[in-house]
Amino acid sequence: MKIIIIANRLPVKIERTGDGFTIERSEGGLATGLGSLETEVEKYWVGWPGIHTDDEEEKQEITEKLHQLHFHPVFLSDEQISNYYEGYSNSTLWPLCHYFFSYIAYKSEYWAAYREVNALFCHEALPFIENEDFVWVQDYQLMLLPKMIRDRKPATSIGYFHHIPFPSYELFRVLPEREEVLEGLLGADLIGFHTHDYMRHFISAIYRVLNLNCNLDEITLEERIVHVDAFPMGINYEQYHQAPALPEVREKSAMLREKLGNKKVILSVDRLDYSKGILHRLTGFAQFLENNPEYHEKVSLAMIVVPSRDNVEMYAELKAKIDQAIGEINGKYAKLGWSPIFYFYRSFSFEELIAMYDIADIALVTPLRDGMNLVAKEYLAAKGEQSGVLILSEMAGAAIELQDALIINPNNKDEIEKAILQALTMPDDEKRERISRMQKSIAYRNVKRWANDFVKELRNIKEQNKEILLRVVDEQQLIQIKSAYDEADSRLILLDYDGTLSPFTKMPEDAVPSEQLLDLLRRMSADKRNKVVINSGRNHQILDKWFAGLPLDFAAEHGVFYKDDGEWHRNIMEKINWDEEILEIIQHTIEKTPRSHLEQKDAALVWHYRNVDVWLAELRTQQLVNALIGPCSRLNLQIVPGNKIVEIKSPDYNKGSEVIRRLEKGTYDFVLAIGDDTTDEDMFRALPPYGISIKVGSFSPAAKYRIPLQSSVIPFLNKLIQ
Repeated sequence: MKIIIIANRLPVKIERTGDGFTIERSEGGLATGLGSLETEVEKYWVGWPGIHTDDEEEKQEITEKLHQLHFHPVFLSDEQISNYYEGYSNSTLWPLCHYFFSYIAYKSEYWAAYREVNALFCHEALPFIENEDFVWVQDYQLMLLPKMIRDRKPATSIGYFHHIPFPSYELFRVLPEREEVLEGLLGADLIGFHTHDYMRHFISAIYRVLNLNCNLDEITLEERIVHVDAFPMGINYEQYHQAPALPEVREKSAMLREKLGNKKVILSVDRLDYSKGILHRLTGFAQFLENNPEYHEKVSLAMIVVPSRDNVEMYAELKAKIDQAIGEINGKYAKLGWSPIFYFYRSFSFEELIAMYDIADIALVTPLRDGMNLVAKEYLAAKGEQSGVLILSEMAGAAIELQDALIINPNNKDEIEKAILQALTMPDDEKRERISRMQKSIAYRNVKRWANDFVKELRNIKEQNKEILLRVVDEQQLIQIKSAYDEADSRLILLDYDGTLSPFTKMPEDAVPSEQLLDLLRRMSADKRNKVVINSGRNHQILDKWFAGLPLDFAAEHGVFYKDDGEWHRNIMEKINWDEEILEIIQHTIEKTPRSHLEQKDAALVWHYRNVDVWLAELRTQQLVNALIGPCSRLNLQIVPGNKIVEIKSPDYNKGSEVIRRLEKGTYDFVLAIGDDTTDEDMFRALPPYGISIKVGSFSPAAKYRIPLQSSVIPFLNKLIQ
């Protein structure tokens, strides 16, 4: 067994020398986390090596050296880098996920290159992926890859982690390739995000774009369940916490303190990107200087901007605006011996960055949108006895964990000004208490825990999906069930209707049985050894109408009515007169929920919402159930949420009580129950130990077997009785 990590970049630095190439590992956050996995199995990396060459001999040399490290390179052409990486990844998906709608660029060659490069990654990884391996795909550059691998290695366990925000459905829906992107991600068994908000947006997109059933954090597919969860990424806490004591860091810190004197330092560290809110931050700082002149010559902002894509026009323009804004602020407020802003447009070494964290009194981290933001965590970890204050954007994923930071809206310059003033005047005891609590949190939720939690969850899901696959009725299990059927002298066969014998339709009244189904039921009933019962939530009038002339038994309205040997009986003697309060609650819900309606049976009320928007349906379902709890409790009525319905009924009868009644009445050496809904769980649980229960569609722990598709039920029954 192996763990194969597939990311856009390999964690290496490759340089040309006179003798060929030198290769060094680069320990970024991802590499550190994955390198700390608590497992003895081998780890392999697949990714772009970060260097371009068209020379096949050079590619061979690089490949051989990387293979020694268990790294597998994917070489990309200049055109692929331009269209896949700079194009679809960073000019289409990046602005989409960061809510910069007007910045999104659509070009057919971008999408073509994105698909092509995802296929290249798949081609490179496939030769050494085996069924027992774990594959972990990283980030938005490779959103098609999980399905590509799944299609070729269906038994492999695949995880995917999305390191940037996932946008709301209203924004994601503008993506022309939205369906293919989502289907690509559903090739994974586990899809991870930094926060529950991103997780919620993703599940909403799955509901609305692909119309798939989701149960909280699970997405039900034909052959398996995809799990979605939040795994907040951390940092190597001990590395950052201990680093200020390193001699080279102490030397740099002392030099910086001497240069700055007793001035307070506000630190800002970002990569050049429009999502980081750098211009908003400068506007807020300028307003602080304007309104608080008493802090002139006492406070400076040290702004580090790491170069990124500044050959792209949009980024070059952003840099020009940043340069201009800093120049205007310094030109307006600077005095001899004091500069309001120290501006560094370059990368910092680890030691230099730690020194800046060490001497900074305040960290100003105000992205307009950020998946997590590890700078905030690095700053906190690097503070030892020196207390600091973190000002953090509520739009950063880290804000959910770091509630002791001063949380601000990065679009509000008044909040930025107020937070700077609060940070400068905060008592030392409060600073220490706040930072201590946040340090405990990030020390616990470090990058090692992030990686291990994800892989542990992926292992658990693999075992769950194995059980699901084992329960699917395959040819061997069909032979076993048919053998028991053929040998039996007396058989009880209980069949749900909607979603089992008949597919769900847009309107419940449209589910008229097909001629194929009627013919099957005739042949099943013709065998004198068979007692065939349709155990349904439908009312008895419609069942009589649809199956007139067939020698079937029925249970209607979940066992309130039943038909034995051609005669109907009722367990509830009088028709229920429904409470006006309950009817008013349901009617109010219908008025607020377009395309929903009420079905009134003799012994049940059913609110149907099959045609309602998924989000609205979830909201109204919860509101309706909450509103009904009081009156239904008083009247001893049961509220039963089902498949696109909410039903109010007597608690005394259900599909399980009908099974018990029939088992008490007769003796059977073969009992089979097939159903698809939550109401069928009662039927499964009421079967004797030798009974055969089959859930149609989603997985059920109460059922022994599973048929993934409703369309497979009639073929299954045909094979059973032939």
